Amino acid sequence: MALASGPARRDVTGDIPYGVRIAAAWSWRIAIIVGCTGLLLWLLSYVSLLVIPLMIAALLAGLLRPVVVLLRRWQLPNGLATGLTMLAFLAVILGLLLLVGRTMARGMMSLWQQALTGISQVQHWLSTGPLHLTNQDVDRYVDGVLTQLQSNSDTILSGAVSWGSTLGHFAAGLLLALFSLVFFLLEGERIWAFVVRLMPRRARAATDGAGRRGWVSLVNYVRVQLFVAFIDAVGIGVGAAILGVPLAFPLAGLVFLGSFIPVIGALVTGALAVLLALVANGWVNALIMLAVVLLVQQAESHILQPLVMGRAVSLHPLAVVLAVAGGSLIAGIAGALFAVPVMAVLNTMVRYISARGWETPDAAATDGDPPPGLATALTAPADLDGETDAVPPTRPHPGEPPL
Repeated sequence: MALASGPARRDVTGDIPYGVRIAAAWSWRIAIIVGCTGLLLWLLSYVSLLVIPLMIAALLAGLLRPVVVLLRRWQLPNGLATGLTMLAFLAVILGLLLLVGRTMARGMMSLWQQALTGISQVQHWLSTGPLHLTNQDVDRYVDGVLTQLQSNSDTILSGAVSWGSTLGHFAAGLLLALFSLVFFLLEGERIWAFVVRLMPRRARAATDGAGRRGWVSLVNYVRVQLFVAFIDAVGIGVGAAILGVPLAFPLAGLVFLGSFIPVIGALVTGALAVLLALVANGWVNALIMLAVVLLVQQAESHILQPLVMGRAVSLHPLAVVLAVAGGSLIAGIAGALFAVPVMAVLNTMVRYISARGWETPDAAATDGDPPPGLATALTAPADLDGETDAVPPTRPHPGEPPL
């Protein structure tokens, strides 16, 4: 006689509403994505001295690569073309800094006398104005400030040591960025071929095509950033010249260079413009110069950056604004600098992979230049590890998996 079986187990999934099941399925997937992204950012923060210079070198490579390609079309060797491009780039940067520095040094000699006159006027206002401060009162306040500085000498010293360490890291990062830039321009094709060969053979065609389009987005970003910096420099420089602010031309050069440093660059160059107007022309002129600086910077942040940059990198203007704000909150200045190009590259690559663009005939040749020298890499006889098999540059035959 068969034993009576226990009560059948009931499938309780039918009791859970469909919407709750969908929300739960999405929730754990989103939680994994957010967790992995946070873990990746946390790990990258420990190697920021390596990651940031490499990303800066990639941005500069996107800017200078067309020059190298042009020189190579003139039958120049790759090494010579890279060397001439690097020398020209450094000469332009150093020449601009030297021109700005010499012009400002000559102008500061005359501004120094105006500054001394302004200090005397401030002292006169303190004694005859509503504060009615005598020289003894001013000396007492100055002595109090000096006493506070002496009592906090340990804190000031530790801050100075911290700044010295930061400057050392900056110098090391600058050298690493220049060194990486040389190799990105010189052997970018072999580096990219080596990266593609790290992928499984089935994924190489997709990686190749996604990299091509990501590189196009990066180049577009660098070009638009140059345009935005030029507009900033022209706007503030012309405004300073109209208001009669001295050193308007070197000020425009500093604004152009400072536009590539998010937040701090605009703050420092704008404050310098207002300070020059204050010392040379007085309070009213300084307030007008401040209005000009704010107008140019706000137009750049809320009009040029979202609209022009968004179209160039195929991102919605709101996405550009949110990317810069989120990047600055997560990683400070570095986050604000790299948020838009990183998002643009990832957006382009993900859209290409989701659309399986490498399966479209001749798709690889329709969206601009590949990553640095990729066309050469696809047929190069050897890569960094000495392998001789090349990355398949063409679509496989029907019925065969991508190699």
